[in-house]
Amino acid sequence: MLKLVIGNKNYSSWSMRPWLALRANDIPFEEVFIPLYTDQADKDRILAVSRGGKVPALVDGDVTVWDSLSIIEYLAEKFPQAKLWPEDRVRRAHARSISAEMHSGFMPLRNECGMNLHRPIGAVALSDDARANVARVQEIWADCFNRYGSDGPFLFGALGGADAMFAPVVHRFLTYAIEVKGDARHYFEAMQANAAFRQWTREGLAETIRIARFETV
Repeated sequence: MLKLVIGNKNYSSWSMRPWLALRANDIPFEEVFIPLYTDQADKDRILAVSRGGKVPALVDGDVTVWDSLSIIEYLAEKFPQAKLWPEDRVRRAHARSISAEMHSGFMPLRNECGMNLHRPIGAVALSDDARANVARVQEIWADCFNRYGSDGPFLFGALGGADAMFAPVVHRFLTYAIEVKGDARHYFEAMQANAAFRQWTREGLAETIRIARFETV
């Protein structure tokens, strides 16, 4: 069986992505939790799986894949029936483009609105760059709804790889009371209603571990 090594659900947006892709598409896997930023023993446990020293990491027999987007690509190839990427070539290119944009960009939003499910809901003053990130995310969501909304509630119809990449942003918008407007709300609400998303949220809220460096106000 596949093993997915993840960090704290409260904080680890990167871990959430492949976890959601697996759980929402009923792909069996064993979850291996290693707390982040604790002691050398836990660091060594991560290094024993991935020499990059970071989570998530997917272990499939003698194959190890690290980095959330690489894991999703691997899963898409191993489980084509899950249709993690759209079958249509043009839609697939679109899905991969916005996934790569999320993977490599939006640093002001990430830095100013860190993922922390335990944080009391409340707005913070955002920089111009972070506000531009917020606008761009909502532009992506609204554009996908207008193009593909008739095929289902997620970015390209059914929940797939692109949705897994954007799911943590839904948490950020909720936690920091960021208003989601217009057609972008369709996706925002659909993700919150998804059973796998809700499971991650429940389990993250149940965690008692606190990491000082991530406890923003």
